[in-house]
Amino acid sequence: MKPVHNEPHSIKVRLDKWLWAARFYKTRGLSSEEIDKGRVKLNGQLAKPSKDVKTGDTLELRIGHEVRTVVVRALSGVRASAPVAALLYEETAASLAQRAANAEMRRLAPEPAHSQTMGRPTKRDRRDIEGLKDGPQRDGWNDRWSASLDD
Repeated sequence: MKPVHNEPHSIKVRLDKWLWAARFYKTRGLSSEEIDKGRVKLNGQLAKPSKDVKTGDTLELRIGHEVRTVVVRALSGVRASAPVAALLYEETAASLAQRAANAEMRRLAPEPAHSQTMGRPTKRDRRDIEGLKDGPQRDGWNDRWSASLDD
């Protein structure tokens, strides 16, 4: 495993490779796709996957509905364990506060399934509905089915 480099000009690391090494995305190809879709900004600008990352750069990442703003603290082109990857960046205080507020809003939001008053109708409900569609109920079997020749 290559060591994490803190020196500003010791190595060059591509943006897609750094995002993968910092464990923001599972694969390097996925990180490259997200950059191409414009979901990653480097120092406030849209960037290409091949752009080199430097320590001190600010990255704005949109992952799902969450927007994270992180500052690059170290460079590494090798994917390592989560505790080592967490040393590569530092999330800004504003980003942490916004993510906490979003999590609280999701927690307090009503469950979508609870907004439905009832689910699928029962067999009795279905019969009642069909009875209303057909018009007034007839009293007996013979009213519905006749074997007489009068018809």
